[in-house]
Amino acid sequence: MTNRSTDLDPAGVTTLLVDADGTLFPSEEPAYAASADVTNRFLAELGAERPYSPAELQAMTNGKNFRAAAQELARGYGRELQRDDLDRWVAQEKDVVTAHLRTVLRPDPRVRDPLAQLAQRYGLAAVTSSASSRLDACLAVTGLEDLFEPRHRFSAEDSLPEPTSKPDPAVYVLAGERLGVTPDRAVAVEDSLNGALSAVAAGFRTIGTVQFVPPAEREARTAGLREAGCAAVVSSWEQACELLLPG
Repeated sequence: MTNRSTDLDPAGVTTLLVDADGTLFPSEEPAYAASADVTNRFLAELGAERPYSPAELQAMTNGKNFRAAAQELARGYGRELQRDDLDRWVAQEKDVVTAHLRTVLRPDPRVRDPLAQLAQRYGLAAVTSSASSRLDACLAVTGLEDLFEPRHRFSAEDSLPEPTSKPDPAVYVLAGERLGVTPDRAVAVEDSLNGALSAVAAGFRTIGTVQFVPPAEREARTAGLREAGCAAVVSSWEQACELLLPG
């Protein structure tokens, strides 16, 4: 599935900006499963006529954090959330999901081994829409925390002056500024359309990955990632190494 592109010539690249959920670990499905109860209670307060399944919720909000999803869902019901109310729901969802992910995620050599190879040549930074505490927990239980220094972890929920979410490019812009890398010096890796749109809008060449996308959805996701501006799409971190460590 690797789609090679001259736009991804690694010469001059010093840094990889890596999304977390669905890119470094298969956290999206279990996160939505854990989040569903909180989200459905939130929707019930808005006037939803029925609860939604985790799969439905994921289809509605994939690639966005709970803060952005809640605001979007509220607007669909003609509501604008007060900041205190929104923060309360965000905190509930974060705690529930983080606790669940600690119990279900495990180290995966299919991720760890290629990333360790890439770390010998590139600086690695994590760029996520999720809360910093969730990112830290996931990196710890998957055995990846040593590859991403704490000061090289960027959260659209916690690292910005005002919380936001992908596809807003703000978190990628912040990462580039903090790391001192211009778009020609870095490549992003993303699994979701909103994530790819965020990285591309910030000016970074982007590799799409479908390693943790369910097989039945990979063809459509691949097409979507390319349409979002990804210069290449790979099916594994091993293939990402082939692109980024030629020869």
